[in-house]
Amino acid sequence: MPYTVALTGGIGSGKTTIANAFAALGVDIIDADVIAREVVEPGTPALKAIVQRHGDAILTAEGTLYRARLREIIFQQPQEKNWLNHLLHPLINARTQQLKLLAASPYVLWVVPLLVENGLQHQADRVLVVDVDAETQLQRTQQRDGISLSQAKNILAAQASREQRLACADDIIDNSGKPEQALLRVAELHQCYLRLAATGKD
Repeated sequence: MPYTVALTGGIGSGKTTIANAFAALGVDIIDADVIAREVVEPGTPALKAIVQRHGDAILTAEGTLYRARLREIIFQQPQEKNWLNHLLHPLINARTQQLKLLAASPYVLWVVPLLVENGLQHQADRVLVVDVDAETQLQRTQQRDGISLSQAKNILAAQASREQRLACADDIIDNSGKPEQALLRVAELHQCYLRLAATGKD
């Protein structure tokens, strides 16, 4: 299994930008969000199970998962969230392990937005947190998703706090300044992770 660096951060922190910078350096990226979408694509057993439980109304006209409707259901009914997690987490985990084994780079960057919330930090050799202040998160999330301030605040409140994430961090990238500064930090950490992967230490 390759040396694994877990990348996490709150909404609007700029995780994708940082992950792309590592990818540009030749690092294999394993994105939990991408895998979570893959396991419920049309024709998958997981999507069939979701339809069986919630009916055809959970599908779009194209036959894909109606995510907004599913979010609504699990937000209102916590037991449905538990059922969904029980269905999807083993599938996501199995695919993650498969991709790790296929990785060609000396270490992999495992992008997991809800790493701390789901208690997954122990599955990585090292945890990298992309950090910005709450005000920046709210501003970026509103601009990116076209939502109101109160909606952005609700999303933020549902995630782990900044303090909880930082408490799990081995490394931190402050992404509130100029992009060049963050990219310099990526280059530094890349060298560090190459050394750690070569020695197998965390």
